[in-house]
Amino acid sequence: MNERAARRGGATWALIVTSVAGFMAALDNLVVTTALPSIRKDLGGALDDLQWTVNAYTLTFAVLLMFGASLGDRFGRRRLFLTGLTIFTGASAAAALASGIAPLIAARAVQGVGAAIMMPLTLTLLTAAVPAARRGAALGIFSAVTGLAVASGPLIGGSLTEHLSWQWIFWLNVPIGLLLLPLARLRLDESRAPNARLDVPGTLLVSGGLFGIVYGLVNGQSDGWSSPTILTALLAGAALLAGFIHHGFTHAHPMLPMRLFRNRAFFGINVASLLMFLGMFGSIFLLSQFFQGVSGYSPTEAGLRMLPWTGMPLIVAPFAGILSDRIGGRPVVAAGLALQAAGLGYFALVTSTDVSYAAQLPGLILGGVGMALYFAPAASVVMSSVRPAEQGIASGANNALREVGGALGVAVLGAVFAARGGYESPAAFTDGTVPALWIGAAVVAVAALVALLIPRRRAAHDEVAGTDEERELVVA
Repeated sequence: MNERAARRGGATWALIVTSVAGFMAALDNLVVTTALPSIRKDLGGALDDLQWTVNAYTLTFAVLLMFGASLGDRFGRRRLFLTGLTIFTGASAAAALASGIAPLIAARAVQGVGAAIMMPLTLTLLTAAVPAARRGAALGIFSAVTGLAVASGPLIGGSLTEHLSWQWIFWLNVPIGLLLLPLARLRLDESRAPNARLDVPGTLLVSGGLFGIVYGLVNGQSDGWSSPTILTALLAGAALLAGFIHHGFTHAHPMLPMRLFRNRAFFGINVASLLMFLGMFGSIFLLSQFFQGVSGYSPTEAGLRMLPWTGMPLIVAPFAGILSDRIGGRPVVAAGLALQAAGLGYFALVTSTDVSYAAQLPGLILGGVGMALYFAPAASVVMSSVRPAEQGIASGANNALREVGGALGVAVLGAVFAARGGYESPAAFTDGTVPALWIGAAVVAVAALVALLIPRRRAAHDEVAGTDEERELVVA
């Protein structure tokens, strides 16, 4: 009885610590969005500077996630979790103290490094601590807390910006991080993966490739799409990413084994996740500014009006996790993505300079329910599509692809916005936002179709079991 109670207590503490850490990392994806107009007013900067304020975090987060998971597997997951949390907390203070747009972007990049080490280990530590029978519910709670960060990000960012200053969106992380450090040290168990190895060449290939692509997309409008710098960045980025894919097939121990994508569940959920975040995150980047620059709301009012969209994961995600345990993740994920695409499409249809909030509300609700249905089942599908020894790699890969999608979303939809509109007037901002939202809706609709590639639960179990022998040979 005592041992069983101790295991329950360990699982509870693991859920608390990892959920709060995940909350901080997810919050910093979105908390800055409603503060962008104030940052622009205070520190200056053009559209590409605002994009880098977001993407400096998401890009370093994305490209180092799998490397962070590998570091944890080799040197100890709790130890590296504490390291990442320390870096993240310190960089948050540096961002709050930034005196210009360049130091802010640099601090955001270091924040991303800390989050990249910390975040992939949250799911690994949680999965190891929770019995399999209760894992779906635990992941549902974890996703609900992440959903709370998504929900409250624009609202917290707007409220702190309006009533204090934009610097407080970063100061907020410091006391939370300082509280989590001793709790994680005392309450989380240490673990490692057997025979874990670091893949430095793979890290360099994927980091350089993604940086080249995002740099080209963010700066293409201002520098000219045919300029040598932009063409070189895009072509070099594509070549390095192709090299990373080849490396994943041929290297003995790559950071992302491409053979995992032969599993239809792993392939379907990861590609769908990338596309979903591309459409969703790029849309939030523009809509949070639309509410202030066109509709005339204050930062707090803008955050409140986004709650029907961003707040739904908090309410629906736990039920979605339980539902996915019963019927499998495929139908829940696909339905959620379809609803989100419909919500973005509706929003694009009604958006104008004089659109009322009542007219926007159905799109916000549709998109919010869709996002909520996606989150918990997606995490469960990822972790169940691979063997336990590969869950660190799987978690890092999924989080990385989601963050890559977010960075690409800001870059792609921002490029569309810049090509068709701008900040000159409400009409110009609307002219740029509408086509960007249509593209976001189309991308998420494709994600829904890709999610249908995920096999049904029994077929997925057979597929994982059928590849065990191959995986054991590779590991050996």
